[in-house]
Amino acid sequence: MKRLTSKTFDSSKGVSAHITEMRDLAAQLKILKIDISEPFLVHFILNSLPAKYGPFKISYNTYKEEWSITKLLTMCVQEEERMKHDKAEVAHLATRPNGKGKKDHGKRQYKVPPKTDGSKVKCFFCKKDGAFST
Repeated sequence: MKRLTSKTFDSSKGVSAHITEMRDLAAQLKILKIDISEPFLVHFILNSLPAKYGPFKISYNTYKEEWSITKLLTMCVQEEERMKHDKAEVAHLATRPNGKGKKDHGKRQYKVPPKTDGSKVKCFFCKKDGAFST
């Protein structure tokens, strides 16, 4: 029971392996005369999925009929594939201020606001806190 209730999703194995392991743990409990209903197990598995499956969970909760473990497995694998293909591409933008300034040989410093986690930004070039060199 402890193994089932403490099971967390391991993204390196994939959602299919996660669901299969949880289903197998429920089957082992059934042998010990601890019967877990399929709808309960489906909800339990959904709750064990990480936050990135949030929209998928909401979609399930608005769906009218209950899913079997097999249907859940199929839908989760499809969702995992969709998320792999829909990863957003990231582009970084670097800018320089316009205007006149003293010759700095490409080492202009700009004040950068502090990070929200309380740590300070450190310049890669001059190693000063709060400075940013280009």
